[in-house]
Amino acid sequence: MKVILLKDVKGSGKKGDIVTVSDGYANNYLFKNKLAQPASTQNVNLLEAQKSSEAYKKAQALKNAQEMAQTLNATEITVPVTVGANGKLFGALNTQAIADALGKVGVVVDKKKIVLDQPIKQTGIYKVVVKLHAEVHARVTVNVKGG
Repeated sequence: MKVILLKDVKGSGKKGDIVTVSDGYANNYLFKNKLAQPASTQNVNLLEAQKSSEAYKKAQALKNAQEMAQTLNATEITVPVTVGANGKLFGALNTQAIADALGKVGVVVDKKKIVLDQPIKQTGIYKVVVKLHAEVHARVTVNVKGG
């Protein structure tokens, strides 16, 4: 019997796969536990429509991330901080401060997407990586000035 898996099933396949299993296994386990549905023509067409919709959404997300990366690569922000002797910061500049500074120039980025290789503890100009998508990274120029 051909079935469409609704969830990952160990030994059978992953969600969305169309697999052939025995009738008893399908009726007594997969259907009973809502792990699969019969692979009728209607269900297969619905599955293909869902897959094409997901592919379109992923392509849109990638396109949006690439556009955002172009904007961020051209963006330079200034973050005013309090400094002590020799231009050293009290503490360190965190991702929240960078996200807030980006928000002030009209670019909304989640602080979790900002990656700092090392803590910023001195004034100066730094390139900070922003991970927008699994395949897209941008570099923002951050100018840390003592205020």
